[in-house]
Amino acid sequence: MTQTTQKINLLGMGLSSLERFFTEELGEKRFRAIQVLKWIHQRGVDNFDDMTDVSMALRDKLKLVAEIVPPEVTFKQYSIDGTRKWVMKMPGGNAVETVYIPEEGRGTLCVSSQIGCALDCSFCSTGKQGFNRDLSSAEIIGQLWVAARSWDEPGKKRDRHVTNVVMMGMGEPLLNFDNVVESMGLMMEDNAYGLSKRRVTLSTSGVVPRIYDLAEVSDVSLALSLHAPNDALRNELVPINRKYGIAETLKAVNAYFERLPDKRVCTIEYTMMNHINDSEELATELAAVLRDTPCKINLIPFNPFPNSGYERPSNNRMHRFKDILQQAGYNVTIRKTRGDDIDAACGQLIGQVSDKTRRSERFIEAVELGQTAATVATKRTDRSAV
Repeated sequence: MTQTTQKINLLGMGLSSLERFFTEELGEKRFRAIQVLKWIHQRGVDNFDDMTDVSMALRDKLKLVAEIVPPEVTFKQYSIDGTRKWVMKMPGGNAVETVYIPEEGRGTLCVSSQIGCALDCSFCSTGKQGFNRDLSSAEIIGQLWVAARSWDEPGKKRDRHVTNVVMMGMGEPLLNFDNVVESMGLMMEDNAYGLSKRRVTLSTSGVVPRIYDLAEVSDVSLALSLHAPNDALRNELVPINRKYGIAETLKAVNAYFERLPDKRVCTIEYTMMNHINDSEELATELAAVLRDTPCKINLIPFNPFPNSGYERPSNNRMHRFKDILQQAGYNVTIRKTRGDDIDAACGQLIGQVSDKTRRSERFIEAVELGQTAATVATKRTDRSAV
């Protein structure tokens, strides 16, 4: 019985990987990698027959051993504010969500790196779905490929609607290190998407050893999901803090930026929850804890999801918090909520996760008992009472 050889998906292969494939596997010239890379990522082609400047013989050879397979879009929805959301099916029946956010002069794509998330941050709906697996590099870059293709006619040079990519979708990017690094390399590759290193941002909850590893192989921009100024509160909101505390995490972040040749700073992400982490006292504490970290601060109003137990703060509370930080000398913005009418706002991404952690099951049990993480935290003390 003849055994079928599985074809190689070229979609997730960076330039160096593709060069090795052509020279070592196919015995072809190195320049073929650039040709094919441009067809896939700059022209949105997924059919070798459409690659008109590649010889017919090579096209036939490629069809025998390789393929270009993007994620399957099972649902898409466009918000009244221009935000776009795609649900993309992955092998195994799981799905991830990808969001495009248009702003004046830029278009940002929020890309997922895992199916679900293992970190279980208490205010994030993704974490409540549990964790299934890492995405491959093809599944990660495939989200950008699908988004870019949604505006363009395949085979023609693409207009640049996506100017920025943030690894802030489902999952913790640094826990899928190799595939995320390969994908970000493609995002910045001149023969693919050509994005500036300032316009590709990896957001982490603070996987400290991998922050140091990232500094050895990449110079993308970095964002830290902080959400609290002290370990006691952050331990409850961001459980990985129990392993890597704030001081250790900020030390790794500072070391990352010290290696960069330019003057970029870290983006501190701070999701604000009513009477949890939004008091004036905590703003003052945050200003102090960040004093040695060159950064800008992005305040994110909590985006509700069912049974979270958290609420969005009032505008007055958010602006008082912002004013204190600005008076301390920080560059601070309050993120405008985009796409919440289609559940595409920060912290709302769910997808479809076959949970290997039983977290989703435990979350449902806790909700039935009235014991979500938020209500437990609030019962202990109202840290933001003014």
